[in-house]
Amino acid sequence: MKKETRLFIPGPTPVPPAVAEAMARPLIGHRTEDFARLYARLEERLRVVLGTKNDIVILTSSGTGGMEAAVANLVSPGDPVLALVTGKFGERFAELAKVYGGAVEVMEFGWGKAVDLEAVEEKLKARRFKVVLATHNETSTTVVNDIRGLGELTRRYGALLVVDAVSSAGGMEIRMDDWGVDVLVTASQKALMVPPGLAIVAASDAAWKAMEENKNPRYYLDLLAARKSKQKYNTPYTPAVSLFVGLDRALDLILAEGLEKVYRKHRLLARAVRAAIRALGLKLMIPDEYASPVVTGVWAPEGIEVDRLRKEIASRYGVLLAGGQGPLKGKIFRISHMGYVDAVDILGALGALELGLYRFGFKFKLGEGLAQAQAVLAEEGEE
Repeated sequence: MKKETRLFIPGPTPVPPAVAEAMARPLIGHRTEDFARLYARLEERLRVVLGTKNDIVILTSSGTGGMEAAVANLVSPGDPVLALVTGKFGERFAELAKVYGGAVEVMEFGWGKAVDLEAVEEKLKARRFKVVLATHNETSTTVVNDIRGLGELTRRYGALLVVDAVSSAGGMEIRMDDWGVDVLVTASQKALMVPPGLAIVAASDAAWKAMEENKNPRYYLDLLAARKSKQKYNTPYTPAVSLFVGLDRALDLILAEGLEKVYRKHRLLARAVRAAIRALGLKLMIPDEYASPVVTGVWAPEGIEVDRLRKEIASRYGVLLAGGQGPLKGKIFRISHMGYVDAVDILGALGALELGLYRFGFKFKLGEGLAQAQAVLAEEGEE
């Protein structure tokens, strides 16, 4: 009997049965009081997760659509934009700003390196930028960037800070207001544990004012139109109603568990995975000080074709690991421990990895990685 595929990729992530059940209920009309109450409830609780009192709009779109909406509504042709790139999704933000006519200056920090705050400050001293684009959790390289530090700089030098938090919201601490973020974008299919299809955009008063002055045309992704409709907790166009319902249930689960406990769980699972990888003699991509708590990157063992290894593990054991992107394609694999994943899931994924490596002739003692992961979980106490 064929087992279902178990997702250990950084999106889409596994959906809790309670969320799937909620989404299977009969639909409600999107122009009804029921939907308005649902939207209002979502905004109230998303403010808690994102650490903000700002207006939040929900778009029926992928996370990239949310990123494009942020750029389309803020960047007029010729506006100076500083794009901070530490991987694929930082590159995507820069590309979007160029499409909308921004005078984009790209700061490349290298794939596998975090943003250097001192270098950013020197750039902001030398030139005034309207917008700074940054990625909180860069899943392509498994790097976490210091958004709080960036917020201090952008406030000091008068720029709007726009942050891709697509893969961090719900799995990592975010304090939008305290950290000085002007626009924060996230999406449904990562740590929020809902299928793909919703982008969530929160914006500060300064950002909304800049949008009102923006000269770029936009229609479906017009955040001002979305905000106007949201005054009555409606949407300008037909929303993905079932995904709104799923997000409502997912937020129930997250907030019932408690944000701090959710964050501790992700950090614990990351430590367990990293301990296992070290014990197997594999090389981690990222130093501990800026490694992601929701996804771990691992260099491919010498002499093993990593995509063949991933295919073997998926077909034989039903465990789907992520590969590399861009210049890292064929060089790394990534293990997600994001969202609806617990210690038993992670131990199963690590066991499948060990079996796959063993079948490919990698030299180690079976169980070494699992033992170290179990030791971390036993010492810390499974959250």
